[in-house]
Amino acid sequence: MRKLHLSDLTGQAGDGPVLAGAVPGFVVERGGVSRYLAGERTHPEGRHVHAVPETFCILQGSGYIEIDGAGTPFQAGDVFVVDPGEDHHLVSEGTLPLVSMWLHLQPEAG
Repeated sequence: MRKLHLSDLTGQAGDGPVLAGAVPGFVVERGGVSRYLAGERTHPEGRHVHAVPETFCILQGSGYIEIDGAGTPFQAGDVFVVDPGEDHHLVSEGTLPLVSMWLHLQPEAG
């Protein structure tokens, strides 16, 4: 997992994918926006992994991301690139609900 900030995303409109500098060789396949109240954890069913990278952009709130059981704090403006095979979960803490954008990536066609 890599922790970045929104300002680290260097792609420009018309120049290619916004994540090109953070995750070269991949483009967005699909995504969405999720909201969690304080104390809620994503993927409560247990282990959650993907075969391709996934990114999370924290739009509101704070908490921590669990990667293979280890927690890293986050706040609005942080971006995480979760590598394939990493078990990952976001946990919302604080007074504002966590709002995050998640993006599943796929290899760039070439």
